Amino acid sequence: MRRLITNLCFSIFLAIALIVAPSASWAYPFWAQQNYENPREATGKIVCANCHLAQMKTQAEVPQSVGADSVFKATVKIPYKANTQEIGADGSEVPLQVGALVMLPDGFKLAPQDRWTDEIKDETQGVFFTQYSEDQDNIILVGPLPGDQNQEIVFPILSPDPHKDKSIHFGKYSIHVGGNRGRGQVYPTGEKSNNNFFAASKGGTIISIDTGENGSRVITLKPENEDSIIETIPTGPSLVVKEGDKVESGQRLTNDPNVGGFGQLDTEVVLQDPLRVIGLLVFFAGVTLSQILLVLKKRQVEKVQAAEGL
Repeated sequence: MRRLITNLCFSIFLAIALIVAPSASWAYPFWAQQNYENPREATGKIVCANCHLAQMKTQAEVPQSVGADSVFKATVKIPYKANTQEIGADGSEVPLQVGALVMLPDGFKLAPQDRWTDEIKDETQGVFFTQYSEDQDNIILVGPLPGDQNQEIVFPILSPDPHKDKSIHFGKYSIHVGGNRGRGQVYPTGEKSNNNFFAASKGGTIISIDTGENGSRVITLKPENEDSIIETIPTGPSLVVKEGDKVESGQRLTNDPNVGGFGQLDTEVVLQDPLRVIGLLVFFAGVTLSQILLVLKKRQVEKVQAAEGL
């Protein structure tokens, strides 16, 4: 029941947002939350890529190893050219926005704010973190955020303590990271957004180009020996054809206005047992001492042999 209420609130929020601020450059992380129980498919693909078709590089920095019950930073870098603007839902140019998703191993989660250092507080100012679902606190979402100020997003992470949770063990764990900049090219319903190029469904001659509702363009296309068809282009993309042009099936009618993209990667972190570190240091000390003793013993033998030779 609680989850049903949460999903209903998300739907109401979305409807209000689209009515009140239709020109905003929205990212829709809650659409993924509503449609996918797990944001990472069996193939390893993060589901954000189903709507954000363009690919761009995403980087991540995590410590090589962390201790039990400790706070560390996972930094997601979402690089793109500064001051880049994209096409909003109303066709106007708007600042590019960014978002990120971090899938942590079981037991790892967002660190409570009372354990954040002053440095972490400064680096996360203005950033709001949400977990993917109520029962998945190891999957953390951020966004949409203004891109110019958030090309690096810091996630404060709390590591688990295997001494308190017997289901957790010391060792190496995988972390899956996704980073996005800009709006998607496809809505979850399967429809194209206006942040995409549009192509002719059939070949023919363009008879007319008219203005439709909300700034859309209505192209009347006459295939040979067939009735005319209508191609509706939403506001945003620029036409690359004109009246009288002959086009082939699949030929682009507009440019591609998308300037963003999604990227993902996998990284690793070691949950380190301090006793293992101490044991390793003792082992190294033992090996070093053994080598020293062997050298001393060798010299002692050489002296004895030299004395007997005399």
